[in-house]
Amino acid sequence: MSATAPSHKIPQSVLVVIHTPDLDVLLIERAKQPGFWQSVTGSKDTEDEAWRTTAIREVHEETGILVGSPGIPDKALVDWAIENVYEIYPVWRHRYAPGVTHNLERVFGLCVPASTPVTLSPGEHTAFAWLPLREAADRCFSPSNAEAILQLSTMRR
Repeated sequence: MSATAPSHKIPQSVLVVIHTPDLDVLLIERAKQPGFWQSVTGSKDTEDEAWRTTAIREVHEETGILVGSPGIPDKALVDWAIENVYEIYPVWRHRYAPGVTHNLERVFGLCVPASTPVTLSPGEHTAFAWLPLREAADRCFSPSNAEAILQLSTMRR
């Protein structure tokens, strides 16, 4: 396992749908693309990094929510065992090795109490909103993210 970060992003990422027991969904707005609302996403740091490790890290980095802390037990993060392959938007392809055009995304759900505070990573996101399930799906710019949100009611445990 390499101690240094790769020079290009690894085209394997997680999508984590954070929600309350009442199915209000957390969306965050991208800092460099105003109007682009999404769930937590992020790429693996190394190819052998476990999906769950990536999900926990990205949730913490982007929202300040720590899986395994009081009120948010490890079991609150559920691997839905859904993988999506999608074309990387041209605006973000420069982050990947030349010729990489598609990404493999693993989907997780994270149920948190309604009162869970959110602390955004200022370089990545500028705003957040807790929205009802259908409104959250409609606001997402990513089709796979919207689909995952709509699957929430059947995927959560």
